[in-house]
Amino acid sequence: MRITTRRMTSRLVSSPKWQAVPRGLLALKAMRDGRGVAFPIRKPDKVYGKIGSLEVRLARKRKEIKHAQRLRYEVFYEEMSAIPTLRAELRRRDEDPYDAVCDHLLVVDEARLPVSDAWGGLKKQKVVGTYRVLRQEIAERTLGFYTQSEYDIAPLIKARSPHYSFMELGRSCVLEPYRNKRTVELLWHGLWTYVREHKIDVMVGCASLAGTDVDRHAEALSFLHHNALAPAEWRCRAHDNLYVSMDRMPAEKVDARRALKALPPLIKGYLRLGAYVGDGAVIDRQFGTTDVLIILPVEKIDPRYFEHFGMPSELKSRIAVDA
Repeated sequence: MRITTRRMTSRLVSSPKWQAVPRGLLALKAMRDGRGVAFPIRKPDKVYGKIGSLEVRLARKRKEIKHAQRLRYEVFYEEMSAIPTLRAELRRRDEDPYDAVCDHLLVVDEARLPVSDAWGGLKKQKVVGTYRVLRQEIAERTLGFYTQSEYDIAPLIKARSPHYSFMELGRSCVLEPYRNKRTVELLWHGLWTYVREHKIDVMVGCASLAGTDVDRHAEALSFLHHNALAPAEWRCRAHDNLYVSMDRMPAEKVDARRALKALPPLIKGYLRLGAYVGDGAVIDRQFGTTDVLIILPVEKIDPRYFEHFGMPSELKSRIAVDA
C-alpha cells in the first residue's frame, strides 16, 4: 500500500499540470486575483464606518443574516405586537424570501460577548441594528419590491426609469438599549454610503406607527397628509383594498408640535431629510402597525445634512475605519 501511494504521489508531482500550479505567495496571489481560480478567497467585509465599539457594515455570511433576523424577531415580535407564524416562533427569527435577495446593513457592537461552549474562550459580535435594502436591478430580476404589496409604486418607477435608480428600505430596527443618536447616525452613515456607492436616486419603503387603531393616530396621520404628502409627480397611492385615509382632521385643527411628538423617530428623521409620504395609510395586521409610504429622492435631501454625512459626490464614508 505504501509503495502504491508513493508511486501515485511521484506521478502527480512530476505531471505537467502539477508543475503549473503556483505555490507559496504565488498561490495566494493567484487566489486573490480570482482569474481562473475555482475557489477564490472570500471578499473582505464591507465596513462603512465605526464610532467607539460600534461598527456599521454589510452582512457577508449567512450566519450574519440570521443574527439580523433574530434581532428583528426580538424587536418586532417580543417587544412590539407582531404575530409570529409557527415557523418564526420555533426558529425565533423574522425571515421571509426577500432576505435572500436583499443586502443587510448591520450595526455590530464590537465589545465582544463571551460564548459559553466547550472551548471556553470563544467570543462573538452582537448585531444591535439593521436595515434591509433592495436595489431596483435586483428587484426586477427576482421578487420585485416588497412595498408593492401595499402601495402601487410600479407606475412611479416606470415613469422615472431609466433616469432614476430606485432602492427599497425595510425591516429597520435597533435593539432597545442602543436606541440613541450614535447608533442611528451609524445606520445613516452606512445607508448613505451604500446609496452613493450604487448611485441610487430614490429611496422608497414603508415606515410604521405602532398599533392598528387609526383614530389613535389621527393627528399624526393628518399632519403627514397636510404637510408631507408627495407632489403629483412623486405620489403613490395605497392599493384600493388596503387604503386608509390619512386626512382625518382639518389642517387648522392639527397641533404640529403634538403631532410630531407622536410620530416615531424614524419617520421624523425621514421628514427632516426631505422625504414625502404616499397617499393613504395601510393597516398591517400581522405586524400590528399602521404603515405609511416614504418616498425620498436624493435630489430633495436637505443639503445641510451633506456637511455631516458627506456630499453626494463622495463615495467614502466620513467615518470610515481607515479615515
